Amino acid sequence: MLSRHHDPIVAIATAPGRGAVGIVRVSGRQLGPYVEALLGVRLQPRHATYLPLRDAEGQPIDHGLALYFPAPHSYTGEDVLELQAHGGPVVLQLLLARCLEVAQSLLPALRIAEPGEFTQRAFLNDKLDLAQAEAVGDLIDASTEAAARSASRSLSGAFSQQVHTLRDQIVHLRMLVEATLDFPEEEIDFLEKADARGQLRRIRETLDGVLDRARQGALLREGIKVVLAGQPNVGKSSLLNALAGAELAIVTPIPGTTRDKVSETIQIAGVPLHVIDTAGLRSDAEATDEVERIGIARTWAEIAAADAVLFLHDLTRLGEPGYDAGEADILARLPQGARLVHVFNKVDRGLPVPKRDGERAVALSAKTGAGLDALRALLLELAGWHAQPEGVFIARERHVRALRRSAAHLEVAAEHAAVSDHALDLFAEELRLAHNALGEITGEFSADDLLGEIFSRFCIGK
Repeated sequence: MLSRHHDPIVAIATAPGRGAVGIVRVSGRQLGPYVEALLGVRLQPRHATYLPLRDAEGQPIDHGLALYFPAPHSYTGEDVLELQAHGGPVVLQLLLARCLEVAQSLLPALRIAEPGEFTQRAFLNDKLDLAQAEAVGDLIDASTEAAARSASRSLSGAFSQQVHTLRDQIVHLRMLVEATLDFPEEEIDFLEKADARGQLRRIRETLDGVLDRARQGALLREGIKVVLAGQPNVGKSSLLNALAGAELAIVTPIPGTTRDKVSETIQIAGVPLHVIDTAGLRSDAEATDEVERIGIARTWAEIAAADAVLFLHDLTRLGEPGYDAGEADILARLPQGARLVHVFNKVDRGLPVPKRDGERAVALSAKTGAGLDALRALLLELAGWHAQPEGVFIARERHVRALRRSAAHLEVAAEHAAVSDHALDLFAEELRLAHNALGEITGEFSADDLLGEIFSRFCIGK
């Protein structure tokens, strides 16, 4: 895509299907003559003009609005034309075809835009940095209000500004170190005179705060995948319905009712929670047919990929020989540690709840809703979520990884600084690597293949 980023491009910029309004967008260099040939009038920049949108014979395809944004004052930084018509798919395809037809003599290189190419041009033309460009896609894809607001903060530059502030602080410290290395005859204790250790400590503290907020932002974007696991008829489907507040899964007393996974995304405190109800777990010998065996195999695959596993126990069946043996078999295969939560269902029956020393556990009733709030709070704790007083900016896993790499390099730099001035060259190198890691977030240091991967995930027309 990068090799063709000077070509003029066109695309339908609204979602497929019928709607009140549809938009066809054109971006390129020096579109003025093309706009006049296409519309038959000279448009006033940045003013909406209502006019007929005609075909090659001069017959109206539709009546709508045309807006012309000359470079550099446009979304892409190039000349941009937007045609707003009624949102029927046939109308928009006719307008798109007309744009390409007129271009044959004036803009022969005009082509259909690749996914995300308009936003990619905004990045390449310095209208957005890479973190802001990614926030465009995150705003479109936001699954909760909190995620949308956080993406909007990142799009406005809140995240980028914090990254730039960190980079400026590292650059200032690098400048002092490099100057000292360039003039070794100056016999000064650099680390003391320049307060290098103090500067580095403050940078690391700031980075820790940014990393914490980025982790929260990544959680808002990605959410947490939670798998409901357990033997048949312990209440997994009932718990899914209770958490979702809707009858999503079929609930019957018949073992093996759930044969395949049922997924639903809900939100807790704005954090997306991807809940997956799975087939009841039992041995292949107990499974009634091949379909149930396939469902059980898929359950184990989902468990392996889960961020958290809720192992449901039926309080009314504890103590039954066959049931307890099945519990032990499942527990032996489940992932142990932080990802596992024991959930004791049917607490409304008034039965005692077993103690799980050193393990996460919650007692609830999927039928009455008792204990659901405790489960929701526990899931947020598992995810590492905590409210941020200043608000969270959206972030991606690659941002978090880059911040962690930068923090690791600063930690090594601090180790060198703790030795003496004799390690200044190593100190300077770690600062450089930390600086570069931060640059990857905003796009100062980004490989073309990374850009292609990021923008290919956008919808066409954005």
